[in-house]
Amino acid sequence: METYGIENLGILNPKAVYRNLTPAQLTEAALRRGEGSLSNTGALVVTTGKYTGRSPNDKFIVDTEGVHNDIAWGKVNRPISREKFNAIWEKAAAYMQGREVFIFDGYAGADKTYTQKFRIINELASQNMFIHQLLIRPTAEELANYGEPDYTLLCAPGFKCIPELDGVNSEAAIIIDYEAHKILIAGSRYAGEIKKSVFSTMNYVMTKKNVLPMHCSANMDPETHETAVFFGLSGTGKTTLSADASRKLIGDDEHGWSPDGVFNFEGGCYAKCINLKAENEPEIYNAIRFGSLVENVVMDPETREFDFDDGSLTENTRVGYPVNYISNSQIPGKGGIPKVVIFLTADAFGVLPPISRLSKNAAMYHFVTGFTSKLAGTERGVTEPQPTFSTLFGEPFMPMDPSVYAEMLGEKLEKYGTKVYLVNTGWAGGSAAMGAKRMKLAYTRAMVTAALNGSFDNVEFKHHDVFNVDYPTSCPNVPDEMLDARGMWADKAAYDEQANKLATMFAENFAKKYPNMPAEITEAGPKAK
Repeated sequence: METYGIENLGILNPKAVYRNLTPAQLTEAALRRGEGSLSNTGALVVTTGKYTGRSPNDKFIVDTEGVHNDIAWGKVNRPISREKFNAIWEKAAAYMQGREVFIFDGYAGADKTYTQKFRIINELASQNMFIHQLLIRPTAEELANYGEPDYTLLCAPGFKCIPELDGVNSEAAIIIDYEAHKILIAGSRYAGEIKKSVFSTMNYVMTKKNVLPMHCSANMDPETHETAVFFGLSGTGKTTLSADASRKLIGDDEHGWSPDGVFNFEGGCYAKCINLKAENEPEIYNAIRFGSLVENVVMDPETREFDFDDGSLTENTRVGYPVNYISNSQIPGKGGIPKVVIFLTADAFGVLPPISRLSKNAAMYHFVTGFTSKLAGTERGVTEPQPTFSTLFGEPFMPMDPSVYAEMLGEKLEKYGTKVYLVNTGWAGGSAAMGAKRMKLAYTRAMVTAALNGSFDNVEFKHHDVFNVDYPTSCPNVPDEMLDARGMWADKAAYDEQANKLATMFAENFAKKYPNMPAEITEAGPKAK
């Protein structure tokens, strides 16, 4: 039996070892092993048990001399010793003995100048299919000449840590050893942990190669190849707005910006399914078919039809599929230097302008801040909007100090003259708590289109004194009154109060998290009156 060297990782006497099986073979294996079932569209459907999302409190980085001074240690990037990591790895590897082992050898990084080879070793066939579809798949020739991987990831969800013995916080652990080029995921069946561990690795490695790693989607004009990137936290419309039928999709989540342009880290997409409708997001809806892995979506046991509105297992229902399931995908996932950068936010306070133009310093401010907001859970009796500030629009995956990434962005904006816009896909004319409605998707799409095609270049802008940004007075296919955040509120005093409240939250968050940021960036942020 060919073992592909897994005995060198401590995995001895496996029952069987499979390398780079096809999605059909992996689907068969998953069904044979009772890991899931098929939907009426042919997608493989699984439930992930206790963990239906990432487990941020269980994420660690091995603290070694070679990386210690690079990492922004704290609540997000927790240190663990090499000794503890090695001990957990040995136990997880021993757990894999006598089991079927599924290997996927693939790539992260569509630009071959920067490509990293990842070997993913899975206990579950379903998770191996997921990462087969999410990373970049080698050709038969590339696989034959694959050689040694740059990084090895072992995912054993059936292995449970013992916190008091292993020095971790629960039965689950997600640990990256940047220096040893090893990654371990234990205790969680949520496939997103694999994808995000690869991303977290790339976000460290790429900075050493003069590439800005970005938690963003990207698309480009099929004729001119003019490229745009979209940053935004969950629920802001990042995937929806980048999946524009008139443009080529480079990727929906993880990219690098090199001196040559933007490139996708992945070969697939991982989209939310909650409340999914064919008419709103046809590309995602139609990608849920054979070869896709669907997590935690409720399905009728008889008809095998999905109920995308049912969030009883989790609101974080997901589907993973290869990017070529999107009809307008750009293969390979490479574009040019971004002409436009768009920051997306869903402001439940209802006070940010629907679209505004940012200076270089304001762009660095909002990049570092990573703001969105949402309604708090009413089960606790709280109905006030709650702000979310996620550094760099991807704080859990950025191991280095935010200033490293912010300075890289600032340098690129200046060098290439890239325009930056802040787009509010949230509420308008009042707050969410007041019962206001979200900005119409058609209007938001029109604003984004105007930003991309240069329609704002000859339009008058007004300055918003509280948020310290400039917003346009007109936009094709959008009523002028829908561009003025304050004008849409019937009660102007209530708007002013809410705007000042949010501006204060921005300032307090920035002062607390980034006390050493250059003054010109701090000054470019919102200013309560």
